[in-house]
Amino acid sequence: MTEAQRHQILLELLAQTGFVTVEQVIEKLGISPATARRDINKLDESGRLKKVRNGAEAISQQRPRWTPMNIHEALNHDEKVRIARAASQLVNPGESVVINCGSTAFLLGREMCGKPVQIITNYLPLANFLIDQEHDSVIIMGGQYDKSQSITLSPQGSENSLYAGHWMFTSGKGLTADGLYKTDMLTAMAEQKMLNGVGKLVVLVDSTKVGERAGMLFSRAEDIDILITGKDARPEILKQLEAQGVQVLRV
Repeated sequence: MTEAQRHQILLELLAQTGFVTVEQVIEKLGISPATARRDINKLDESGRLKKVRNGAEAISQQRPRWTPMNIHEALNHDEKVRIARAASQLVNPGESVVINCGSTAFLLGREMCGKPVQIITNYLPLANFLIDQEHDSVIIMGGQYDKSQSITLSPQGSENSLYAGHWMFTSGKGLTADGLYKTDMLTAMAEQKMLNGVGKLVVLVDSTKVGERAGMLFSRAEDIDILITGKDARPEILKQLEAQGVQVLRV
């Protein structure tokens, strides 16, 4: 595991818990006490967390929230760009795709903008971008606006299950040999209602997410058709996924 990957996991852990001890960092990352303290010191010096006695605290709004105007500030931006480009090459002219929320989703939508494909989404930043760029075919799924995720969520059993696409691209907070995990239950449930209406499910996760388990199991490994991830993803997890029929692309 690289230093950048360790820092990413540590910051995400802080975002969930607000505080971690040095012992928790050692156990979570499988590193020595010296390495754990060095990582905390570096992140403290860069202003990304607050070093405290025997641990670290999250800094409120410790990283700028990315927007379409500052997408380059998204974590692991370069790797996500490569993932998005690889994903866009799977789609043929005339096909329809379902794209869900997140920075990788936005990057994928940007890659496909202007191409002869239909894009179905409930992610308003992406929908607004596509409309502004005059993409020919955009379907916006309806529902109540959820400010925390910038998406629309429909009531249980509503029309979301009627949408269909050749491809569905989604991401999550963790991916193991069991499958893809998501931490936002409402978002996950809204997406699950569409799974039966799509041809192939493609999971897009950067390498820091591979091997992590967080939240609810969104989709079991045997239901995932293709995984696109970074070159630093844990190879033993990728082999276990391939053994279950998942096509793995490393970029």
